[in-house]
Amino acid sequence: MKDVAFGQYYPVDSFVHKLDPRLKLLFLAAYITSVFLARNFWGIGLCALVMIAVILSSRVPIHKVLRAVRGVVILIAVTSVIYIFFYDGEGEPLWSWGVFAVYREGIYFALFLVLRLFLLVTCSSMLTYTTTPVALTDGIESIFRVHVVALVMSIALRMIPELTGEVERIKNAQKARGADFESGGLIRRVRALVPILIPLLISSFRIAGDLAEAMDARCYMAGKKRIKYKKLAFGPRDLVGFLVGAALVTGVVLLNVYMGSVF
Repeated sequence: MKDVAFGQYYPVDSFVHKLDPRLKLLFLAAYITSVFLARNFWGIGLCALVMIAVILSSRVPIHKVLRAVRGVVILIAVTSVIYIFFYDGEGEPLWSWGVFAVYREGIYFALFLVLRLFLLVTCSSMLTYTTTPVALTDGIESIFRVHVVALVMSIALRMIPELTGEVERIKNAQKARGADFESGGLIRRVRALVPILIPLLISSFRIAGDLAEAMDARCYMAGKKRIKYKKLAFGPRDLVGFLVGAALVTGVVLLNVYMGSVF
């Protein structure tokens, strides 16, 4: 479980942790919008500065933040190589060999894409690092007014580290019986995962059954109107977060207008 970043909560007393979960969800939407709206390095730089400020104010260790990006490193690397060697730029290429050619525009575009993916993964992980599953469920339910959807999303986030921990336990048990998951070619490694997948599937049904029985024992009924022990309320710090999100979107749009596009 320690190797999984997305879906885990990092308990600490910070400014970001105390923000209203509804504001965090709205800020996440505004941040993702800003990242996709950015058309130059000035806009991406502004998004990066805001994310650095969020990380520092959340007091989440930087190594945990970087761990969230580790899962998409291969995707980032493959995408970058494709754009660097197959992007058709203008003028003479910096380097060429057969069908491969490297243009300055391709390097810029690949770098821009890497920064964009990095920020998207980081901002999504910061939401789960600074918001408990219960608070996230309350925020989703308050915004969309659909309790069942919020419950399903909360359970899904909760099961990510749970199933990952189950995989590690099954893997260690199979290693103790002499299983080898690290040697051989790709096909052999894929076949070695079969003894893990079957127990994991059975364990998933067991976890789902225990959860259903626990909810039934507490007389949970999805169609009934539910009251909250802790009611959500916006405070002064939430106003600061709202202003930062609005300023970010406005700043990115203005940078697009006055600084042009990198493409």
